[in-house]
Amino acid sequence: MMGGMDPHRHPRQFLLDLHAAAVASVSAAKCLPRHLPAPPVNGKTVVIGAGKAAAAMAQTVERHWQGELGGLVVTRYGHGADCRHVEVVEAAHPVPDEAGRKAAARMLEMVQGLSEDDLVLCLISGGGSALLALPADGVTLEQKQAVNRALLRSGAPIGEMNCVRKHLSAIKGGRLALAAAPARMATLLISDVPGDDPNVVASGPTLPDPTTSAQALAILRKYGIEVAPGIVQRLESGELETPKPGDPGFARNTCGVIATAQDALEAAAEYARAAGIAPYILSDCIEGEARDVALVHAGIARQIALRGQPFAKPCLLLSGGETTVTVKGKGRGGRNAEFLLALAAALDGHPGIHAIACDTDGIDGSEDNAGALYGPDSLVRAAQQGLSTRTTLDDNDGYGFFEALGDLVVTGPSRTNVNDFRAILIL
Repeated sequence: MMGGMDPHRHPRQFLLDLHAAAVASVSAAKCLPRHLPAPPVNGKTVVIGAGKAAAAMAQTVERHWQGELGGLVVTRYGHGADCRHVEVVEAAHPVPDEAGRKAAARMLEMVQGLSEDDLVLCLISGGGSALLALPADGVTLEQKQAVNRALLRSGAPIGEMNCVRKHLSAIKGGRLALAAAPARMATLLISDVPGDDPNVVASGPTLPDPTTSAQALAILRKYGIEVAPGIVQRLESGELETPKPGDPGFARNTCGVIATAQDALEAAAEYARAAGIAPYILSDCIEGEARDVALVHAGIARQIALRGQPFAKPCLLLSGGETTVTVKGKGRGGRNAEFLLALAAALDGHPGIHAIACDTDGIDGSEDNAGALYGPDSLVRAAQQGLSTRTTLDDNDGYGFFEALGDLVVTGPSRTNVNDFRAILIL
C-alpha cells in the first residue's frame, strides 16, 4: 500500500480520509486559478458571486489576480472567508432571508452602468439560489420563503426547484447578466447539480434560461404547492418569463465549469488505488429518493460480497449526484443520512461492507454534520440502544440514528460543493 490508512485494518478511517481527499480535490484553491480570465486592459474588474463556495472562490481570486478589483459575494452563514477587496456577506440557506435579499439587491445595482471595457467576474456555486434571493416585482420574500420550504419537502429534483426559483426572481435566470451588459462577463462555476448544466447551478443568474413560466407553473401544480393567485396569473401571462438563449445581452458572456462531482469521484478513485483497493465509479449524477438509491447500492454491494459479481472484492463503489427526501416524519436528517440509514437496513449487518455518505459542502441538508458512517456492526450497536432502522426511517431521522451511534461525520463547512459523495467499501 502506498501510504494512507490500511482499509483492511482501519476501514472507518480509510473512508474518512477518502472523503477528505475527494473534497480537497474540488476546493476553490485547487481548481480556480487556472480558469481565471485575462484582466481588462482599460476597464475595472467587479467580482460578484453567490453560493457555499463563493467566499473561498473570491479569496482565491484575490490571491491570484493581477490588478485592482472589488465587489461583493454572498455565502451561507459560517461559510465566509477573509477577503481584502471583495465584500463577503453571509445569509440563510436553504430558505432565504432578508440578508440574502439585501445582498442580491446591492449586487444587481453594482453591475449596472458598466462599460464595454469593464469585466464582471461572477463566482457561482451550489446554494446560490437561496442566497441570491431577490423576489420579482409583485412577489414578497415571505412568498418565496414559503415556496422554497414547500419545494424542499416535496422531493422535487434540483432542476425543477430551480425552474420555479428562476421565474419568481428579479436576478436569477440570466437577469443579473443582462443588468451588467455591455460589460464583459466571465462566469466560473463549481457544479452541484447532476449533469453539470450551468443553467441549473444556483438558478443560472448569468445565463439564458431555456425553461418557461408554463413549466414553472406545472411544477408547482405537480407537487400541490399553493401560491398567491397574483403569482399564478403572472406566470400564466408570461410577465415573469426569463431571458432566453439568443438574447443579445448575453453576447459578451463566457462560462466555465471548474469543479464537478466527477472530479471528486476521480480523486477518491485515485486515493483508493494507492491503498490497493480497486475503485468503480457507478455514476456522478444519480438522482431519486435517497432510500430507493440506497436499495440499489445495497443490492450491488451484496452481489459483490456474495458472488464476486460484477466486481471482485476487495473493491470500492463510488457515486455522486443529488438524491432527494420526501419528508413525512418529524426527525432530523439530511439526504445522506437517509441514504445510509436505508443502506444499513438493506444490508442487515452483512459482514465486510462499510460505507460513508456525505454532502461535500460539509452540511447534510440543514444539519451540522456532513453525513455519516456505516459498518457491519451498526445495527447491533443500534439494537443495544433500542433503535430500529424501520422506525427511524419512517420518521426521517437518520441524523438521530447515527448521532446515537457516534457515527456522524462532522467536518464543518468545506467552502466548496459538488453535492453527494457516497463510497461503499467491500472487503
